Amino acid sequence: MAERIYYAYIVASRSLNFYVGMTGDLPVRMIQHREGRFEGHSKRFNCDRLVWFERFVFVKDAIAREKQIKGWTRAKKITLIKRENPTWIDLSEDWGKTVEFGREL
Repeated sequence: MAERIYYAYIVASRSLNFYVGMTGDLPVRMIQHREGRFEGHSKRFNCDRLVWFERFVFVKDAIAREKQIKGWTRAKKITLIKRENPTWIDLSEDWGKTVEFGREL
């Protein structure tokens, strides 16, 4: 049986509003954010670019990390993002896109 992976993540808007979340399927969750399927903060501020994520084997660890980051100041969250992704690029931009020979990236 394949081991399940869980994620704590941060999505951001172009105006640098962001949302912290947790999921067991990050590619699907990014589609949901891009399509605005969640009412509330992420939809209102168009937080649809994945700027940071961390993987976990245990769901409780991903939930704990999400809660920890949500408790941080905005400045501390920005420092975390900039340390891993200084230009705030969308880390999921090419996910699911096909390339030559029909392979996915």
